[in-house]
Amino acid sequence: MSARAPGHPPSRWSRRDFLKHSALAGGGLVLGVSLAAPATGPRTPGRPVSELNAWLRIGSDDSITMLVDRSEMGQGVYTALPMLIAEELEIDPARVRVVAAPVGDAYVNALNGGQVTGTSNSVPDAWEKLRKAGAQARLMLVAAAAQRFGVPASACQAAEGRVTASGRTATYGELAAAAARLPVPKDVKLKDPGQFRIIGRPQPRLDTPSKVDGTAEFGLDVRLPGMLYATVALAPQLGGRIQSIDAKAAEAMPGVRRVIASDTQAIVVADHFWQARKARDALTIRWAPGPNAQLDNAAIRARLLEAAKKPGLSALTSDDVAAPLKGGDAEKGLSQAAKRFEAVYELPMLAHATMEPMNCTADVKGSHCDLYVGTQVQSIAQAIAAEAAGLKPAQVDVHTTLLGGGFGRRLEVDFVPAAVIASKALGVPVKVVWTREDDMTNDYFRPPALEAVRAGLDAQGRLSAWALHVTSPSITARFDPTNKDPFDSVIEYVQNFPYAVANFGLNYTRQEIGIDVGYLRSVSHGPNCFAVESSIDELAQLAGKDPLAFRRELLAGKPRHLEVLRLAAERSQWGHPPAGHYQGIAFMEGYTSLIAQVAEVSIERGTLRVHRMTCVIDCGQTVNPRIIESQLESGMVYGLSAALWGDITVRNGQVQQRNFNAYRVLRLNETPQFDIHIVPSVGKPGGIGETGVPPIAPAVCNALYAATGKRVRSLPISAHGLA
Repeated sequence: MSARAPGHPPSRWSRRDFLKHSALAGGGLVLGVSLAAPATGPRTPGRPVSELNAWLRIGSDDSITMLVDRSEMGQGVYTALPMLIAEELEIDPARVRVVAAPVGDAYVNALNGGQVTGTSNSVPDAWEKLRKAGAQARLMLVAAAAQRFGVPASACQAAEGRVTASGRTATYGELAAAAARLPVPKDVKLKDPGQFRIIGRPQPRLDTPSKVDGTAEFGLDVRLPGMLYATVALAPQLGGRIQSIDAKAAEAMPGVRRVIASDTQAIVVADHFWQARKARDALTIRWAPGPNAQLDNAAIRARLLEAAKKPGLSALTSDDVAAPLKGGDAEKGLSQAAKRFEAVYELPMLAHATMEPMNCTADVKGSHCDLYVGTQVQSIAQAIAAEAAGLKPAQVDVHTTLLGGGFGRRLEVDFVPAAVIASKALGVPVKVVWTREDDMTNDYFRPPALEAVRAGLDAQGRLSAWALHVTSPSITARFDPTNKDPFDSVIEYVQNFPYAVANFGLNYTRQEIGIDVGYLRSVSHGPNCFAVESSIDELAQLAGKDPLAFRRELLAGKPRHLEVLRLAAERSQWGHPPAGHYQGIAFMEGYTSLIAQVAEVSIERGTLRVHRMTCVIDCGQTVNPRIIESQLESGMVYGLSAALWGDITVRNGQVQQRNFNAYRVLRLNETPQFDIHIVPSVGKPGGIGETGVPPIAPAVCNALYAATGKRVRSLPISAHGLA
């Protein structure tokens, strides 16, 4: 097991575990309605509130509150999910007050197998579940109105938050108490897409006003009576430990309440954050460097290169692969190819770089703990807090705040125990705040990877064989050491390789690098899409064909795929860029969505400039097109930042990037123009939050080849002197 930050035992879930166990975890809860009240959850004092199901509360004053079971980190679930209930409940979404759901079985994501926000499936998971909850609540309200009016339910009509019949009207608030006592309807008919009044139409985000007026509560905004602040001293070298500590100078500083040290960290508690921060600097700590004292990027790369010489485990012959893959004999196909191609694509470690650094507030009182935290994994946060407090999970209430960026970083809970330990020790609420530098240098980085592609063309220039060999560390092994899945998450996306090829190969060699790695937005879709779409472009060149035409040939017989490519070509004016501009394309099938991106670039005084990104997506039925557009823009900004500059470098076991001055992100004047088009569809909703990230790197690098004739096979682009 590789070294990691203190107080963080292996988490209970892995991404692939979520999928494997979803049938067991979902069960009847997939329908999403439970008349049992959640164990905890916010209420407004002084007004009667009726709970119609696990998500919906209606007050006697006609207030409507929805408990949203996914974490809001900018992706818009606090708007999209209420829209699903509002559609069937026949109310304006603007009437809905949103609060975060507590930990509870009703809030398990059936597609993930836990109370988890990730894998871009919040809407797919909720699509039928929440609509059914809204429809059942509406029928219960109608039944209550029918009893009040003395008419058949068929004579009643629900609309705009009230039920009418024979000239009589009652609001939902007037009916809620009686409705909550009625049995839950078993069979409900959901609206057909042609009946939608809310779903599929742009709606203002419900959380925007609170973010504008400052009432929105992120983790850093939490204030509790008598609350103290804490910072943590973490080892400068990954995996280091405290050998000795002298806290006398720090403890004598103004406002400092206590220094709590373990073998891996020191927690400094004070009246205010800056006092704690300054006192932390006054600690005299002798650190034992641990096993990574000599670790650097060259050593990491050498390990991967050596491991890549091994054949690895084939995903085509293993019973561990959940979904069937393309078959054929890759080796035979390669031996018979008229033209052969080989290339190795290298991907660096990346930091999550959330805007809001890690923070957590804990209030431990006797046999109870309140935890206020921006987290993507409520049940895991509850379990780790309970362990730190010496309590049972049921004795911990998790209050999920807004997240100032997640990107997978808040799937981790390494920043939670310190707050609980400090609060228990001092008997008051304590907020622990990591600095930007703490977070950047102690992140769970996206794993580095070597991705070797071998492919062949037949005499007509058609793809006859394609094989990928991925060498990288495992993420799942840390999350769940008992998990025997040998493929981790590395075959995500590639197992949905969209192109027609008779002979396909996919192998994985696991090679640890001495430090822990984690899930970062788009996980292996990012590295794998870079390798796939870069190689497809290179194969088009080898075949003497236009990159777009080559992809179209490989997608023959797939009308949805072809339509996405057609629209991307049309909207980008493929083949006809402005003078001095060059184009590159990338396509991906992932998160049950289809996406194509076309980059338009130029080289100005030796510097790459990305002028325009055309993005076309078929994500099935849309809920809120405005949110989809925002998420795609966000994903492309995130992906382009990583493609241009993203690289975590280690020297003598220490991460060199400490803040955004060294870990660059895209600035406003560097951001391209975005042209986004959503293909109309009534299919099941696909994922959005991570989908926009992977294609931009290969699209830009393919455009860069068109401009310079040079291939970029390793990221970031800045390493090649062009960004």
